[in-house]
Parts: sequence; structure tokens; C-alpha cells
Amino acid sequence: MTKRIVISGFGGQGILTLGNVIAEIGMGKDYNVTWMPSYGAEMRGGTANCGVILSNKTIGSPMVQKKIDILCAMNRPSIDKFLPQVVPGGIVLVNTSIVTQKIERDDVTIVEIDATNIAVKVGNARVANMVMLAGFIKEAKLFTIDDVTTVLEQRFGKKRPELIPLNIEAIKLGL
Repeated sequence: MTKRIVISGFGGQGILTLGNVIAEIGMGKDYNVTWMPSYGAEMRGGTANCGVILSNKTIGSPMVQKKIDILCAMNRPSIDKFLPQVVPGGIVLVNTSIVTQKIERDDVTIVEIDATNIAVKVGNARVANMVMLAGFIKEAKLFTIDDVTTVLEQRFGKKRPELIPLNIEAIKLGL
């Protein structure tokens, strides 16, 4: 099993954090993992994306962009840039709070998630990435919410423990 994943959006949407959480969960499940971030110098508001590969085999190259199995698109430029590289049978998770246009592709599974609006209901628009993670959990069928909770506790437990319940609530509402 090898899954090539691209998470993409604007800087400040938690794109790199989401990719890193997926990579950390994969490592905890004994997958071979690569995580490769890419972001503009302007950071917040600029473009950001990262590629994650999860595999039970040796990973020859960390490059993902040519054959994507799962695309998590937080904005329209992400759809424009990466949708053509999603393989037939792939999964495209779309933040419909921002991407309002219909996605035209009948050989992939399109999953519409109102991520930013759901995050606002939770109380913080910055957890939209965790709402998208809920879609990833449900569609990719690689992880459980317990796997995510373990990583969030490791990641935020000592420095920012108050973020754990907020992120878990966002994931549950996203599910």
C-alpha cells in the first residue's frame, strides 16, 4: 500500500500542520513516511502545500505532485494546480466554504466539506484543517480518531493542552 497525498491552500490555514499530523500518525502506525512542505516567502495568505507519502514499502522519492492519490484542497488555486495530477480512482477533499465552484471530474471521488464554516461553529476558523482531517479519516480509511488523538496529545500536550479538545471537537463535527 502506498498513498501519495497533497494538502494545499493558503498560508495560515494549517496546511503544513495537517500534513505533519498525517505523517506523524503514519509513523505511529509503522508506515514508511515522507513529508515535504512547500510555501512562499510571504507565509500567511500566500500559497502553501505539502506532500505526504505513506507506504508499507520503501519510498524511493518524496515527490508527490505527479501522481496524487488524495488531494486535500483548501482553496480554488489548489484545485486548479493539483486536480489534474489526481489519479483516476483518487480522492479529492474540497473545502466548500472557500471553493464554491463545482469540481468537474467523474473519475475521482469528490468529497465536499464545509470546513471553514464548521470550524467557525466550533469556535475557531483555524481548526478548518482538522475538519478536513475528518474527511481524510473517513475517506482514506487509514486512521481512526484515536490515532489522531494520540498524535495531538503528543504534539500539544505540554505546550498547548487547551488546543487538544478544540481540535478533537472540530474532527468530530467534521465526521
